[in-house]
Amino acid sequence: MHALDLTLPTLAENLALDEALLLDAEAGGPEALRFWEWASPAVVIGAGGKWAEEAHVDDCRRDGVPIVRRASGGGAVLLGPGCLVFSLVLAYEHAPVLADLHGSYRWILGTIADALAPLAPGIAPAGISDLAIAGRKCSGNAQQRKRTHLLHHGTLLCSFDLTRIPVYLAHPPREPAYRERRPHLDFVTNLDVPVARVKDCLGSAWHVDEPLADWPRDVVNTLCRQKYDCPEWHQRR
Repeated sequence: MHALDLTLPTLAENLALDEALLLDAEAGGPEALRFWEWASPAVVIGAGGKWAEEAHVDDCRRDGVPIVRRASGGGAVLLGPGCLVFSLVLAYEHAPVLADLHGSYRWILGTIADALAPLAPGIAPAGISDLAIAGRKCSGNAQQRKRTHLLHHGTLLCSFDLTRIPVYLAHPPREPAYRERRPHLDFVTNLDVPVARVKDCLGSAWHVDEPLADWPRDVVNTLCRQKYDCPEWHQRR
């Protein structure tokens, strides 16, 4: 497993890099664990999400908070200081369970929960694609799947300003049963763990053995030109 701790200058480039790592692996490149962070609030909506249903669009525009779209599914998330984004690119042959969508979520999230348990006692998978502590969500996750590899990426709330979430995110149109219609501030929680320690735990859990020195720059540029720099992509629903 190769490690890449890299935040690129624009949201478009960061979204593109996650997908580029997946496409590179499909073409024979390595499995990878990437970390990145974003320094100001930004709403990221899933590939099939609708702006009006998942974000408070007028409030985002008023405060200059961008709304962008990723290529994986799932619901909207709010990025910002104290929110760590991790991205895993795994070959299906890495573990047989990865070939099954729900099984892959259980296995990946279980591995992450076991790694973080010494720092965040009680952390466990919840719903299909979350991690939670005592029933309160601290991580949302999504996947993009190809023929031989998957991209599993998610957020980990380490020391995030939770009060920003209801300002920019609407109550989700679909929610896991364990949420029980709770509003954002009754549903989410921080790990209260330094980002650096979280990175170390995940790197050990996924047996990272060397840095990814040659990441797919040309693919990132192509994806930005074709998709992530295009308002039509982000605003299509």
